[in-house]
Amino acid sequence: MKFDYNLKNYDYRLLLYMVTLNILGVVIMRSAIGAADFRDSQVVRQIIGSFAGLIVCIVLSLIDYRRIVRQSHLIYLFSVLMLLGVKIYGTASGHGAVRWIQVPLLGQIQPAEFVKIGLIIFYAYYFHKAKDQINSPRTILIAFTTYLVPISLVLLQPNLSTAIIMSVIIMAIVFASNISYKWIVGVLLSTVPFVLFFVYLFKSGLYDRIPFLQGYQAERILTFLNPSDNSQTFYQQMYSIMAIGSGQFSGKGLNNDSIFSVKNGNFLAEEDNDFIFAVIGEELGFRGSIIIVIIFLLIIIECLIIASKAKKMSGRLICVGMMAWIGFQTYTNIAVATGIFPNTGITLPFFSRGASSLISVYIGMGLVLNVALQRRDGVV
Repeated sequence: MKFDYNLKNYDYRLLLYMVTLNILGVVIMRSAIGAADFRDSQVVRQIIGSFAGLIVCIVLSLIDYRRIVRQSHLIYLFSVLMLLGVKIYGTASGHGAVRWIQVPLLGQIQPAEFVKIGLIIFYAYYFHKAKDQINSPRTILIAFTTYLVPISLVLLQPNLSTAIIMSVIIMAIVFASNISYKWIVGVLLSTVPFVLFFVYLFKSGLYDRIPFLQGYQAERILTFLNPSDNSQTFYQQMYSIMAIGSGQFSGKGLNNDSIFSVKNGNFLAEEDNDFIFAVIGEELGFRGSIIIVIIFLLIIIECLIIASKAKKMSGRLICVGMMAWIGFQTYTNIAVATGIFPNTGITLPFFSRGASSLISVYIGMGLVLNVALQRRDGVV
């Protein structure tokens, strides 16, 4: 297949937004862990992951994404095998959750992060090929069945928050695939009894009977609903809110040695990972926080603009999937740090420590950049 790489269509704005967030992420992560300089081993690993992700992103942006999505079935199979590998060979965390595997050279990775992009590719191609029969029961049944397999494996880890993010990504792709609103409304209505039953079990204290909900997950929800009755488990979010508020408008500055810093007092937990937004709020203040949120918003808008100009449905759905991933995960992380959501253990894209999240997002955005190169004729 001949492909005309007209670099005047390259979306340098999107690349600039990502690199800007990534650089800020490394700088803030260094401050979060209190590293003396950028030679700290954790910071070095994050920088290496950043360069690796950026290189993969640029390379993928110059490869015709249609060649990749045609391998969607193999990518889906590999995604499922990775999740099975976690169940067999995975490493457990403090809560007993098994989410990581050891890989030669790369070390510890979290396969679920890469499965997100695998599912985006699979469903983008699936609904593109089935666009003429998209409302047939067979098409919907196959889509639902292929959804259940990886989601079930993720829930078994257990990793409820990642399963929710994957579900949101797939729902966004389905919504953008020109499916009939009758299916959308029907599915939403069918979930109402399950949601009501879930609420009943939880309010009745029978949450231990919910099969996919672990004890520590139920505790987090109870803490969110009744923080005053669960102060021992609410401390993470309480100190996070305190740190963000203490930053006021301009913040206390990166790497500050203030004795009034919540971070410097070692009150924050997971300050370089799940609660890194608390460090952003304290050290950069409202001004810095809102600038970062605006850059995330610009990435989301850029994905939607590229989707609107895509030649093929598969390209459009890839962009929508990445928009949903970055948008919902960013919102969830900030919502947890500010006490709007229960504690979920979700990372902030481009900021939180960990190469798996960083590289997987770059892979997806590399595909988005390639979709941008292949816009519809006459669209500028």
